[in-house]
Amino acid sequence: MTTFVDRVELHVAAGSGGHGCASVHREKFKPLGGPDGGNGGRGGDVILVVDQDVTTLLDYHHSPHRKATNGQPGAGDNRSGKDGQDLVLPVPDGTVVMDREGNVLAVMVGQGTTFVAGQGGRGGLGNAALASARRKAPGFALLGVR
Repeated sequence: MTTFVDRVELHVAAGSGGHGCASVHREKFKPLGGPDGGNGGRGGDVILVVDQDVTTLLDYHHSPHRKATNGQPGAGDNRSGKDGQDLVLPVPDGTVVMDREGNVLAVMVGQGTTFVAGQGGRGGLGNAALASARRKAPGFALLGVR
């Protein structure tokens, strides 16, 4: 069984943004209270961080597929969705990050050096954010971006 690995192929995916909400405010004696749909949350990033306690890439050799969490969708009553959790991956000092073609993206030297390997998607806008003087109550919301 191997105890030291210095080269891995890591497959990372950032989180998708949450969808916006299309909602109309309702009260007892108000037939149309206006739009009140909230925005979707931002998707989580994948961040590589140099950690002095890590000396090998063995953990990534056994499980090379990692994914950050998605943003939550918006809700009625102008409630925005929660942002996705960032996925922080500790790597040893001196790690070289390359893409599939072999191009060097980052050389990570020094404690605390960070590199964003995947940026999370934007959350979609709810119908309250899409309201304007011409369109008072839009019946749609925007989807989150991957």
